[in-house]
Amino acid sequence: MSESLVVPTMAEMLAEGKQPEVLFWVGCAGSFDDRAKKITKAFVRILNRTNVSFAVLGTEESCTGDPAKRAGNEFLFQMQAMMNIEVLNAYEAKKIVTACPHCFNTLKNEYPELGGQYDVIHHTEFLKSLIDDGRLTVEGGQFKGKKITFHDPCYLGRANKVYEAPRDLIQKLDVELVEMKRSKANGLCCGAGGAQMFKDAEPGNKEVNVLRTEDALEVQPDIIAAGCPFCNTMLTDGIKHQEKEGQVKVMDIAELIANAQDL
Repeated sequence: MSESLVVPTMAEMLAEGKQPEVLFWVGCAGSFDDRAKKITKAFVRILNRTNVSFAVLGTEESCTGDPAKRAGNEFLFQMQAMMNIEVLNAYEAKKIVTACPHCFNTLKNEYPELGGQYDVIHHTEFLKSLIDDGRLTVEGGQFKGKKITFHDPCYLGRANKVYEAPRDLIQKLDVELVEMKRSKANGLCCGAGGAQMFKDAEPGNKEVNVLRTEDALEVQPDIIAAGCPFCNTMLTDGIKHQEKEGQVKVMDIAELIANAQDL
């Protein structure tokens, strides 16, 4: 399937004298994590199908610096950010779309004061705009009638108030959207934010991701929808911990749409 993906780089676009409609910021997880790569591919399949002119930075993309900043290394964050801003500005990038809320939040809210002014949107917002513009049509397909609950990523929801776009997309699939008791502004973290993804758990009687998975399983969903590669990993681990593998799936919204469309 991946053989047919068309993913131009900004350098290739520039060589042809073209400027893409959007720059797709893949992020570390979407580039290197085997599970998150599937989200990247699903999103690219949608972009290819809808004929969106996009490009990636490829090897010129570096970590946004979010984990460094959250872990308290402001100096490393600024170094990483300045390098990226230099590259982005050289390509005159205007609009950036990313499937990672951590990249989204950092590029959108923390790059401007360092000289990086871009229109940054999360992939759920971008997909919704494609539907609103009539460029993408979505039907339920294999998900019709399924029960889906959505976990709000902290950096998408509470930090940036993006609550409706992901839910609107899920409802387009002709499914039953069920809310967890803690959702939207009261959502609970998956346990990976703030660079927690990369350190050992602290003492306690329950892991945060297990607690959050319990929230999700309470509403008895067929699928837990996520909009963040970190959340996806944490919830998948939570499902394994609860021995619900094979019964409940964790899927990114881009994957839901790509699979519903058989892309």
